[in-house]
Amino acid sequence: MTSNASRAATLVRALEAAVAADQHAIEAVFAEDVKAWGPGLGADSRSELLAVYQRRDDAFEDETLVAVPLDVGGEFAAAEWTVTMTHTGSISFGDTNIEPTGLRVTVHGIAVAEFRGEQICALRQYWDEFALLEELGVLAERAEA
Repeated sequence: MTSNASRAATLVRALEAAVAADQHAIEAVFAEDVKAWGPGLGADSRSELLAVYQRRDDAFEDETLVAVPLDVGGEFAAAEWTVTMTHTGSISFGDTNIEPTGLRVTVHGIAVAEFRGEQICALRQYWDEFALLEELGVLAERAEA
């Protein structure tokens, strides 16, 4: 039986793997058939999830993650997180393509993971994508146009 502390530690490793787009760590912590959802995130398999993380890795550099595991029970784990990063590559939000700004931005969010055995089989992340767009100056540009 996996403990709550072990699940929380695995979720933190998953968040670290996501920020680093670390294929080996992603393969270790996520089930092959993982379902993932969040702003700008939709995946029905580990390979789709890895592809999403690799695209993000192309858009941001110098990422710093701080994750705080939360006390949960059952087959679930949760963590609050903050990522600070520099926008160095093109990124798309729906129909909006944002060219590199060089800006240092901070995103705050929460992740909830469901486990099957030792691996994450479902991941839901919640964060304010409009706050990121505002930090990147996109919302101000649209208001002025």
